[in-house]
Amino acid sequence: MIDKLSWVAVYPELLLLTMGCVIALVDLGVKSPQRTLTYVLTLATLAVVAVMEAFYAVSGDTFYGFGNMIVVDPMGGWLKCFSSVALMVTLVYGRPYAAERGMLGGGELFTLSLFALLGMFVMISGHNFLVIYMGLELLTLSSYALVALRRDDAVATEAAMKYFVLGALASGFLLYGLSMLYGATGSLDLNEVFKAIASRQVKHQVLVFGLVFIVAGLAFKLGAVPFHMWLPDVYQGAPTVVTLLIGAAPQLAAFAICIRLLVEGLLPLAIDWQQMLALMAIGSLLVGNLAAIAQRNLKRMLAFSTISQMGFLLLGLMAGVVNGNQLNTESAYSAAMFYAVTYVLTTLAAFGIIMLLARAGHESDEISDLAGLNQRSPLYAGVMAMAMFSLAGLPPLVGFYAKLVVLQALVSASHTGALVLAVFAVLMSLIGAFYYLRVVKVMYFDPPTPANNQPVSAPADVQVVLAVNGLLILVLGVLPGGLMTLCAQSIRSIVQSLGA
Repeated sequence: MIDKLSWVAVYPELLLLTMGCVIALVDLGVKSPQRTLTYVLTLATLAVVAVMEAFYAVSGDTFYGFGNMIVVDPMGGWLKCFSSVALMVTLVYGRPYAAERGMLGGGELFTLSLFALLGMFVMISGHNFLVIYMGLELLTLSSYALVALRRDDAVATEAAMKYFVLGALASGFLLYGLSMLYGATGSLDLNEVFKAIASRQVKHQVLVFGLVFIVAGLAFKLGAVPFHMWLPDVYQGAPTVVTLLIGAAPQLAAFAICIRLLVEGLLPLAIDWQQMLALMAIGSLLVGNLAAIAQRNLKRMLAFSTISQMGFLLLGLMAGVVNGNQLNTESAYSAAMFYAVTYVLTTLAAFGIIMLLARAGHESDEISDLAGLNQRSPLYAGVMAMAMFSLAGLPPLVGFYAKLVVLQALVSASHTGALVLAVFAVLMSLIGAFYYLRVVKVMYFDPPTPANNQPVSAPADVQVVLAVNGLLILVLGVLPGGLMTLCAQSIRSIVQSLGA
């Protein structure tokens, strides 16, 4: 019999599932091309879910449901809250863009977004191999459909096919790795897997063999080298609103399953998976930054930027355990969590500007399309400039502090390899600053072309959210303490419960 606590653990998921079905039915009777009722219901649902998750997170409690298959803890609560808010912001930015391109007919954008978020929630709460995999598949299947939403667009269809084929391959890697670990430890429960590995009764070679496939699957979801091939093509080919849907909130879910699998389940194997993460971090920083320099398409440039940013995230994840000592785990993983949250915040602003500048028949996704933006709209140019400066890691914006805490975690590891990695990351950031500053130069110093000299207009809700988004990038850079403390407390609850 399922106890009451189990139902309490999944109230937000149940609400998401119910409202996703209700909104799909309600939309059948909506005649407005803007899908106003569907839009309002979706935002209301996301707001309620975000508040519920924030309430769970603030309580500080950790409890399990459905036979330990689901866990509710502060980290999961905050990541689900931030994912809901990120999806709200994405839909606010994306509705005018989608309406101009006929993507709102049938309401699939809203319902598929809710089901994708449900998949993220299941991933974040999963404490069992099968539950994590089910959440991952729900997210990816929804994402495939979203990328192919413009069925008459050959580029979007091609991007969806590439995403589907490579995504299926990565899911197979992850599932095979999980099955190897299940065969070796005899359990699907993360706590039981942790105890079985810590007992040293399981053959190490079998565990590492499964671990390689798990890390490969996780690297694909993060977009880390050498499993990054899908990212530039999908970012460029998908409609911009969908690019933001798959590039913002899902990164928080991907970070969550890295913590669930690698830390809560496989921390005794840290010496093995940290080496893999270090190699992927080096490759991601190198390939991401160097390839981004050559890009002229803004979405493609931001895709390679994402690859390099994930390199920094991996540096945080691989700095937690030093020579078997776990004293650095809290600072390293909280730095990685802070990095993931602030990266999503900055990405929302950058893609919000791209969608704002797009118009019917023109995507405005080339860097040259931003020429003279400051003359057309100083506000939007300022928001985009802050997003670029933040991604480059310039003070006093939040991206600087995010990079700083990751580098501090690396230096705290106090061994030569970590120090070399920290220096390498700084050098790669200096290279990366070039292509971010190039965008700012185009906005402020290049004259607008006749094709891009039209006034920039946006609905009131888009203007307000964009302004708040840009302000947060600045405020959290100047006053990062609150968010950093929240991340540290969330990770502390994870570390204290290890093997419980």
